[in-house]
Amino acid sequence: MAKKKEEKTNVMRILEQKNIAYTAHAYPPDGAVDGVSVAAYLGQDPEQVFKTLVTRGASGDYYVFDIPVAENLDLKKAAKAVGEKSIAMIHQKELLPLTGYVHGGCSPIGMKKQFPTVFHETAVLFDTICVSAGKIGAQVELAPGDLTALLGAGVADLTAEP
Repeated sequence: MAKKKEEKTNVMRILEQKNIAYTAHAYPPDGAVDGVSVAAYLGQDPEQVFKTLVTRGASGDYYVFDIPVAENLDLKKAAKAVGEKSIAMIHQKELLPLTGYVHGGCSPIGMKKQFPTVFHETAVLFDTICVSAGKIGAQVELAPGDLTALLGAGVADLTAEP
């Protein structure tokens, strides 16, 4: 039986267009329900697997934050990182029309519109990190420097203290 050809996502196409090296990882889309489970399935350190969170600032502007999957976004730190008075998570129903991505498959790469993006400061400590490839069941692993350069992203302390 022929091996099923891996479906390329827009995220993978963008990385290839920009000549950015990446490794694609797949997981059963119905199996892993959260980022920690995805990291475990892929044999990755949860500190190196980042989830993409979309927020709205008090100004009405949108911002994207990528933090390790086991962590929680500290809204005060996030607001400070982008110079907003306050930040709030957008409603799940707003995600698809705004970004083109579904909840659980949101990638910082290839959104309908590029919003200011900030990665948690630990991203740069690793040779590679994983982010969603733009659909549930797919991740891409790449160098954090390549990712932040592609997105014009900053880094800051964004996570809540345990």
